[in-house]
Amino acid sequence: METPPPGSRERAVAVVDLWAVRANTRALLAAARRAAPGAELMAVVKADGYGHGAAPVAREAVAAGAAVLGVATPGEAVQLRDAGIAAPVVAWLWVPGEDLRPALAAGVQLTVSSTQQLAALLDQAGAAAGGGPVPVHVKVDTGLGRGGVAPAALPELLAAVTAARLAGRVEVVGLMSHLANGEVPEDPSVADQLAVWDRARRAVRAAGLAPRWEHLANTGATLVHPATVGTLVRCGIGLYGLDPVPPGGGERQHPVALRPAMTLRAAVALVKRVPAGHGVSYGWTYRTTRETTLALVPLGYADGIPRAASNRAQVWLAGRRRTVAGQVAMDQFVVDCGDDPVAAGDEVLLFGPGDRGEPTASEWAVACGTIDYEIVTRVGPRVPRRHVSGSDRGAHRTEQGGRW
Repeated sequence: METPPPGSRERAVAVVDLWAVRANTRALLAAARRAAPGAELMAVVKADGYGHGAAPVAREAVAAGAAVLGVATPGEAVQLRDAGIAAPVVAWLWVPGEDLRPALAAGVQLTVSSTQQLAALLDQAGAAAGGGPVPVHVKVDTGLGRGGVAPAALPELLAAVTAARLAGRVEVVGLMSHLANGEVPEDPSVADQLAVWDRARRAVRAAGLAPRWEHLANTGATLVHPATVGTLVRCGIGLYGLDPVPPGGGERQHPVALRPAMTLRAAVALVKRVPAGHGVSYGWTYRTTRETTLALVPLGYADGIPRAASNRAQVWLAGRRRTVAGQVAMDQFVVDCGDDPVAAGDEVLLFGPGDRGEPTASEWAVACGTIDYEIVTRVGPRVPRRHVSGSDRGAHRTEQGGRW
């Protein structure tokens, strides 16, 4: 989006540091290649780039070395094409009967997890794909219990896929699965899934198929389970600088430094002095203990601020952290500032990389009893995104000086 004119103020904005996205992509690709020289990286930009903006993130990730882009739905893939992005795109969540023609016409690579899905794909593949073979990824359920063909049904699917390949209707370019606990160091389920994965790979080769990309590892597995790194890793949350690997023994379990890309901020809408015992927001779950200053922050659960943040999560305002006071409402919440000088228009940092002492999205996740994926992804469309990169980053930091 365009930068507002000088002197203007925004109710709120999510600033996305594309330099961080680029640095994170390079760091994850380097980690993958330490485990498997020559490995490539799929940048997962589903859910509008985890709330960061799919097209800008995709461009930055490709510039940083990502070979493939990944999304959940065919519609998300078509949106990338409409934005002028030509890199290979894989979409893995669709239902038989869904209109796949726009995705097929755009050259999107789709996954197949059953003979029913394969038949549905072939029904639409002819004219939409120009008569050529459709690139597909075979997805295997190695133990997560979600998408993917069950190992017992894999031979039937491979037979159908092989027949379609011999007929010139599909080209198998990928084999994929997904880990249940890839971000947990030394989790025994990873070895169990890896054993199923290896059997599936052998079955695929025995069927005469030779996919270019074999991808099992997500961000967490790329960082702490090098044995899962194949010819391609699928990295999502790490691109955005959020580390899924929990701390262990007070230290990180891997040496890769990731930088959070999103800073969510707002401007104080109103300040007022209230007496001791004053209730704050619905249900009066917070009451002031003395005369104090309340600051109104114009963001609420309609903007993606979890209601679970009520009386728990912290923000950075006027030089220090302050806890949300009372219930988060649909459009706003309140912060108790005591006797500190706070004025309408002052900057409130909800979360960011932590450079100025502000909370991170990971800290918000802990406060709200969720994961940081949800914190950034749920930031709603009422909050504009501003993408900064290179020299813009210095201006962004200057702009964060206090009132804005």
